[in-house]
Amino acid sequence: MSTPLLRRVELGRLDQVSRLRLLQRSAVPDAEIRRRASSICEEVRAGGDRALRRLAARLGGGFRPLAPEQLARATDRVESDLRAALESSIGHVERFHRAQLPSDLSVETSPGVEVSRRWTPLRRVGAYVPGGRAVYPSTVVMTVVPAKVAGVAEVVVASPAGPDGSVADALLAACHLAGADEVWVMGGAQAIAALAYGTESVRPVQKVVGPGNAWVTAAKLAVYGACAIDLPAGPSEVLVLADRTADPRLVAIDLLCQAEHGPDSPAVLVTDDPRLPERVDDEIRRLLVGLDRAQVLRRALLDHGQAVIAPDRESALDLAEAYAAEHVSIMTADPEADAKRLTAAGSVFIGPWSAESAGDYATGANHVLPTGGLAAACGPLGVEDFGSWRQEQRLTREGLAGLRPIIATLAGTEGLTTHRLAADLRFDS
Repeated sequence: MSTPLLRRVELGRLDQVSRLRLLQRSAVPDAEIRRRASSICEEVRAGGDRALRRLAARLGGGFRPLAPEQLARATDRVESDLRAALESSIGHVERFHRAQLPSDLSVETSPGVEVSRRWTPLRRVGAYVPGGRAVYPSTVVMTVVPAKVAGVAEVVVASPAGPDGSVADALLAACHLAGADEVWVMGGAQAIAALAYGTESVRPVQKVVGPGNAWVTAAKLAVYGACAIDLPAGPSEVLVLADRTADPRLVAIDLLCQAEHGPDSPAVLVTDDPRLPERVDDEIRRLLVGLDRAQVLRRALLDHGQAVIAPDRESALDLAEAYAAEHVSIMTADPEADAKRLTAAGSVFIGPWSAESAGDYATGANHVLPTGGLAAACGPLGVEDFGSWRQEQRLTREGLAGLRPIIATLAGTEGLTTHRLAADLRFDS
C-alpha cells in the first residue's frame, strides 16, 4: 500500500501540546534570512543606486525603470484573450473594492464636544509583485487596483526581471491596464529597501504592499518604521473543511490548488468522516499524473499535507477556527452555517462551486491574504490599507468646561499637572 500523501492525524487522540503543534507555522522567515535581508536593506540605505546595481549584478532581478510607452507596447503585444481576462479581473476587483471606501464619522460625545474620524488616501505606495522565473499579472491587479480606487496619487510597482533580464509582457500589460504610475524592474530584499528608503533615482514610498518569498518578507520586516507594510507573507496555505457529503475529487483539487505555489505550502483537510482522507488521497494521486507542477505538489503534500480526522462536526469547526488559514474551502452538508462559525480565515470559499482559483483571479476579492495564523487577527488587503485615519476634536468653551473635572482628576492621578493646566489656563481670562 502506498504511503499516504496527506499525513493522518486523529484529533481525538492528541493532547493539548500536540494540538498546539498541529497549528504551528509562521509567516515570519527564520532568523538567518532576516539577518541577511536586513544587511541587504542597510546596504541599499547607505549606498543608494550604486548598491542596487551591485546587488542586481550579484543576486539578479535587475535595476531599471520602465517608461509608459514600454507598458503600452507590451499591452499591444499580448493575446486578446489575456487582455480581456485582465480587463475583466480589473473591473471585478474595482467594483468590489470601491464598495469598501471608508466613510468619515462625527460624534458629539458630550455637549459642546465633537470628535470626528476622517480617512485620507496615502500619497505614494509601493506594490511588490513577485517575478523572475514566474509571472503574476494577477498580483498587479490585486495591489494596484485597490490603491487607485483608494485615491493613491502614485502607485509604484517593483518586480524582478527573469534570468535573461526581461520582464513578461503579461505583467507589463497588467501594470498598464491597472493604472500603475511607475514600474521598476528590481526584485528581492533590495527592491523593498529601495522603495522604503529611497535612492538617487527611486523616490521613497509611504507603504509597501504585496506578497513575495522569504527574502522579500524579511526585508519588509526590516524596513518597517521607515515606511509601513501590509503583512509579512508566509507560504500560501489552504484548509478544506469537508464531511461525508463532499466530493473527494473537489476536495483533492482544492488542496492542490494552493499547494501548487511551492513545496513549503501547507495543505490541510479537516473532516469528521474517517473514510474521506483515503478517498481524497486516491483522487490526488490520479490528478497528479496530469499536472505540470506534480513534483512541487508531491513535495508540498509529503512535507506539509495533513488529513485531520475530528471526532465530530463541532471539533472540526473548532480546529478550522484555531488554524486560521489563509484559504478555507467549505464542502459540507450546510456550508453556509459552517461559514458563519468561522471568524478566523483570510478568504472563505463556501460550497462546491466556489473554486479557490476564482478568488485568486476573477471574483473581485483580493488574493493578498494573511498567512501563518495571522488570519486570526488580520484580513485581506483592501482599500483601507491604502489610507490612514486621523481624529479631529472640536470643543466649545462650554464643552471644555464640562470636561474640566475629568481632566483634573485623571491628570492628578497620573502626576501630569501640565495636562490639567492646559485646560485651566483657557479660563483665566
